[in-house]
Amino acid sequence: MEVFLSQFGESFAFNSTASFYMYFIAIFGAFALAIGIERFYYIMIRSNVNSDKFMAEIRKLVAGGNMDRAIALCDKGKQKALPFVVLRGLKRAIESETLDFRAIQNAVDEGTLEVIPKLQERTNYLSMFANVATLTGLMGTIYGLIISFAAVSGEGIPESEKTKVLARGISAAMNTTIFGLMVAIPSLIVYTYLTNRTTKIIDEMDEHLVKLINLITGNR
Repeated sequence: MEVFLSQFGESFAFNSTASFYMYFIAIFGAFALAIGIERFYYIMIRSNVNSDKFMAEIRKLVAGGNMDRAIALCDKGKQKALPFVVLRGLKRAIESETLDFRAIQNAVDEGTLEVIPKLQERTNYLSMFANVATLTGLMGTIYGLIISFAAVSGEGIPESEKTKVLARGISAAMNTTIFGLMVAIPSLIVYTYLTNRTTKIIDEMDEHLVKLINLITGNR
């Protein structure tokens, strides 16, 4: 392990054969890390809510005719996805002089169209950076192999330098490959997890909003 860490660290030296590719992969990894942290916070903390518990309270208030209290509860958590959209529907319901299912549905749809792009924003970049890091690592691999083959063929390389050039080429190939995978694998895992959580939030919104609209139109 110590040998690996030593060789891996040396590959970042500016005089190293693979340094160009290593720094590019590091940049992609830094961007993926920043986006992953920001998206995790936005989706898992800022926008997420216990939908079953929240909607049970909202339905209880709406069924009891306490629309103002329901609106106040939504307004308190309107920075989160579900309360924001529910708030739109409840406000339209109390503003309408006559019960209008389509008007309430349109208000909910408008709120949903505002929320969903914010939930999905920048998440796809994680997949892109994972693929680019892998491909950059592959470029480094090919570059290292070209150097290694040149050392084996011996064209223009002194006999005493062949072994060193061959070792540098193989080292460049292996280090860029493993570093590209070290960036790509976690990025893809985080991307898949966040995508699934976003889909779950959207599905829960669709389910609860349909039930809420039916409840509102059935109680006014």
